[in-house]
Amino acid sequence: MVEPLPQESRFLSALEDDDWPAPERDWQLGDVGLDAAGLGELFESQLMSRHLDLHARRLQARGEAFYTIGSAGHEGSAAVARALRTSDPAFLHYRDAAFFIERSRQMPGQTPLWDLLLSFTASADDPISGGRHKVLGSRDLNIPPQTSTIASHLPKAMGAAHALGLWRRLGGQGEWPTDSVVLCSFGDASFNHSTAQGALNAVGWSAYQGAPMPLVMLCEDNGIGISTPTPKGWIAASMAARPGFHYLSCDGLDLLDTWRAACEAARIARTMKQPVFLHMRCVRLYGHAGSDAQQAYLSPQRIKADEARDPLLVSAGLLRRLGVMECDEIATLYHAVSERVAGLAEEAIARPKLATAQQVMSSIVPPVRPGRAMPWQGEVESTPGTMAKLLNQALQRLMATHSHLVMAGEDIGRKGGVYGVTQRLQARFGPHRVIDTLLDEQSILGLGIGLAQSGALPVLEIQFLAYLHNAEDQLRGEAATLSFFSNGQYTNPMVIRIAGLGYQKGFGGHFHNDNAIAVLRDIPGLLVACPSNAADAVGLMQEAVRLADEEQRVVVMLEPIALYHTRDLLEEGDQAWSFADPGPDFRLPPGELGQWGDGLELAIITYGNGVMLSRRALAALGDEAAGVRLIDLRWLTAIDHDSVHHAVANCRRVLVVDECRRSGSLSEEVITALVERGVASHRLQRYTAEDSFIALGRASTATLPCVEGIVARVREALVAQSSMS
Repeated sequence: MVEPLPQESRFLSALEDDDWPAPERDWQLGDVGLDAAGLGELFESQLMSRHLDLHARRLQARGEAFYTIGSAGHEGSAAVARALRTSDPAFLHYRDAAFFIERSRQMPGQTPLWDLLLSFTASADDPISGGRHKVLGSRDLNIPPQTSTIASHLPKAMGAAHALGLWRRLGGQGEWPTDSVVLCSFGDASFNHSTAQGALNAVGWSAYQGAPMPLVMLCEDNGIGISTPTPKGWIAASMAARPGFHYLSCDGLDLLDTWRAACEAARIARTMKQPVFLHMRCVRLYGHAGSDAQQAYLSPQRIKADEARDPLLVSAGLLRRLGVMECDEIATLYHAVSERVAGLAEEAIARPKLATAQQVMSSIVPPVRPGRAMPWQGEVESTPGTMAKLLNQALQRLMATHSHLVMAGEDIGRKGGVYGVTQRLQARFGPHRVIDTLLDEQSILGLGIGLAQSGALPVLEIQFLAYLHNAEDQLRGEAATLSFFSNGQYTNPMVIRIAGLGYQKGFGGHFHNDNAIAVLRDIPGLLVACPSNAADAVGLMQEAVRLADEEQRVVVMLEPIALYHTRDLLEEGDQAWSFADPGPDFRLPPGELGQWGDGLELAIITYGNGVMLSRRALAALGDEAAGVRLIDLRWLTAIDHDSVHHAVANCRRVLVVDECRRSGSLSEEVITALVERGVASHRLQRYTAEDSFIALGRASTATLPCVEGIVARVREALVAQSSMS
């Protein structure tokens, strides 16, 4: 017999004392269309969730469990699960174990208690994350796992809901049936996060214009966020009259009321294709997490009042009042579930754990699947062109050969993008495949993640690199982590085109010229490409789409704004930086380097604008540059450092030209990798941008590498080498 915790003793005492908190409304089973057996099953799901919470605390005290944010007080979500189909994708709040358990009940062969205990104990046998984190998720149950980043799953839920209508337009079916409803749950504290507000706005903005949005946004309102109260009435006041939404509310302590409201929410979302905000009032029991001592910020009276509102007591009262179970039956079931959880827990803690770096990292890179490209049928234009022109031609080919490819971004449709890269694509492929979004980078990335999880292949545009930073958690916390936290079972392959870096003429300042790329290079699994010329841009873009389609990768294409329309290299009209389209089969895979020259005196390693600047510098040096070779990295992550070393090892000196900031820049990694491979430090030099933001006007390049600076450093290196010889 498991020794009861104080929380359990209070529940059992209330049963013995016949002390039932009353629900807000006196529903009968027939009023809401639920039978006695269904109510009993919902109560059992609630009990399973509760005992998992309680036993997780026992295990944590023994050092056997590692994450105790529980669901106590939120068990009403079981009724929401029962109101939906198992094929409806559900992006769940971390307090929704009861939802998970009840959905498992709807599908034969599921073992939710065992699966969740494996997750609590960080076992490598955990069927969703493989022991990497405690997450609620299941491939079979259409529950993609969510991270703990606050509200970061709301934007992708919006994207998944949009995708259901999109697949109807595309004439196919993605990951989920096109008549599905998307469920997204979150707390009242998360509601206030800018990510949540951005997602709510994007959902309402879309629905207000008539776009299909079959989405139920379940706000589980327990009135407090860790220790900070939510103002009474705030959620209802904020959402009851919000444009684009249907607002429904329910007493989350009352299974019948929650079931009634959830069924209505599902009906509206499924039949009307419109979003519903389902406001479920509940209570948080036992504090925020196992380590949280709520006595530090809640009065004893408040804690006691919350405990008296225990939804399990409300459910027990319903069962007895409606003649479904008597007190002794409820107590017997309570103890039986407790013993079952305890027994399974002892087995779970004995299961294997992740032990090595290789085991932990094995799911960062997603599994490969067959590509879906069709053969290209058409003529490749032979006239040399700019990067913007050739990218446009490549995107046209890719959309024609990948019927599931969808583009989205600000002004990319009718306008054709700020720099004309997407001109005429919407006219050719339609507004459902080339989507003009609202002005919100967070929603653009969330839309792409939702589209990708539904089976589409999104190519997104972020207008300027400087605009990414307020939304970068969608890459770090969502896109790049999904394979890791799902053990490769879920992926969100996508390509993100970002116009960035410096050197724009007559335009810019810091907000349109940004050379801060450290955040992109610091995300495990994320690939970042950066072309220096139009032909390479085609090869990198076509490879990026292949990587997303076949290898399920998240790829950023960092496109140098200053090179979009550059035609000339040395003088006006020379057309030396215009290139012929290399065609649909040309791809530049990660790690493949570009090289000009084969001099032995000095190797310049660079990328992006640095390639053109270096070419101009070498031209200015004339015969002095005969002993110089130029290496273009092309990829700013997944660098093949052995290849880089091989490309420069026989050169007497190496200069890394890095247009990004000295601190946190690519040159740090390149220099370190060369030293690790035996290149003496006196042979190495780097020339970087200053640790500064970029100014406007004539000073816009003052902090960046320049042709004159490269010339000076090349001469310095050559003179130093000559004196040593």
